[in-house]
Amino acid sequence: MEEEEIKSLLSTYHLTLEQLPKIYHDDPAVKAVKAKPGDVIRIVRESQTAGRAESYRLVIKRPKK
Repeated sequence: MEEEEIKSLLSTYHLTLEQLPKIYHDDPAVKAVKAKPGDVIRIVRESQTAGRAESYRLVIKRPKK
């Protein structure tokens, strides 16, 4: 997502970046869209009951063991 879209999202839902659900940088879907840690991605799903559902994730690095 672009910076302005992220600001609008956070403002609309009264959130901080850290409050968004997280997704790891090595997730296959994250790799497919070439997102990097710190990026916010929009996930759109089609549903027979809800129609169109959007969710958002903050890309983070997987902690080392």
